[in-house]
Amino acid sequence: MSEFKKGWRVLTASLLGVACGASPLPFNVLPLVMGPIHTEYGWDFAAIAGGVTIFGIIASLLAPLYGSMADRFGVRPVAIGSLIGFIIVFAAFWFVPGSLPGWWAFWAVLGLIGIGSTPVTWSRAVSMWFAKNRGLALGIMLIGTSLAAIIVPKVAVAAIGYGGWRLAFPIVALFPLLIALPVALLWFREPRADERPAGVTDAQGQLIGLSLRQAMRGHRFWVLILSILLIALAYGGAHIHMAQIVALHGFTPGDAASVLGVVALGILAGRVLVGLLFDRFWAPGVAFPAMLLPAIAAYLLLGNTAGLSIIMTGGFLLGFAAGAESDVIAFLAARYFGMANYGAIYGALYMPFGIGSAISPILYGVVRDRTGSYDLMLMAAVAMFAIGGALLLTLGRYPQLGAEDGHAG
Repeated sequence: MSEFKKGWRVLTASLLGVACGASPLPFNVLPLVMGPIHTEYGWDFAAIAGGVTIFGIIASLLAPLYGSMADRFGVRPVAIGSLIGFIIVFAAFWFVPGSLPGWWAFWAVLGLIGIGSTPVTWSRAVSMWFAKNRGLALGIMLIGTSLAAIIVPKVAVAAIGYGGWRLAFPIVALFPLLIALPVALLWFREPRADERPAGVTDAQGQLIGLSLRQAMRGHRFWVLILSILLIALAYGGAHIHMAQIVALHGFTPGDAASVLGVVALGILAGRVLVGLLFDRFWAPGVAFPAMLLPAIAAYLLLGNTAGLSIIMTGGFLLGFAAGAESDVIAFLAARYFGMANYGAIYGALYMPFGIGSAISPILYGVVRDRTGSYDLMLMAAVAMFAIGGALLLTLGRYPQLGAEDGHAG
């Protein structure tokens, strides 16, 4: 527990940074503004969801750059600077013009600015403060997205009811402005060399690990890329379209917000439990069964006659898998490739996660627009979750990283 005694301030700042950053907030506001935007402008759901697709692709392509900047210049200026930019741009959605190109342009700018406020940066600091309890610490950090998913939809619904869909954006932007930013300015930093736990550095105090180029030469890197992409394609659209899935079953926007809250609880449970198990057992062996749960969830969400309790169960299982997957990326990046170039490697692994999560809402939206339901995409998601989880079993034992693998101070 000495790691928590030393690193709890940084962990708290990272948790709040994740909760109020570009990873959860757009994905918890968009599902609730899609309906009002469709009603006001007549845009189809695929076109509206295209905004978050543009955001996700741009942000994901920039993730290795932001990660490399964190490796080179330190994670504090990158994370805090990006968080400030995200606050400004997200609040500015109040001024979105009534045209699809204008809507998409705002999402593009958000992608350019916001990626440094995601776990790409926060997880580097946490992984440097924690070694023996890294899985649990990362799971606690990633609880931030669950907190956002529990609180933000209800705040967004209230804002939309009071002043229309545009008001949801500046109201939600108050969370990072008033909570995450002040705490990050006070507490967020990397450990000094003498504060780093054993296993992060070598005998000379230098960070141990592979370079991005070295990581890309091995099969593990590409197995992770494919696994992450499949699972992101399966999950991302289900979350974004969850309010519409609930509506097709005959329930209200308030019910949809409640289901999104249950998804958040599932994410929370997945992150804490899976993170704790990662510290004690072989992580791929833990992740594989967790990735099978969404098959049950997708089945429960099929059709249009399920009761609210059934839909909530499906939402919880989807959330649990999503929580586990986020832990997989952060934990395995450090465990298999080390900390010397963690930001660049995590950023590269984040690319398929972000791109898959960005494309997925379009796929779900196209299926909905053409068939009137999400059933075909939900059935495809079953296979993608199963294959993506099974791929992790091929990663093999954790490597013994040392000076010969390459390191940086």
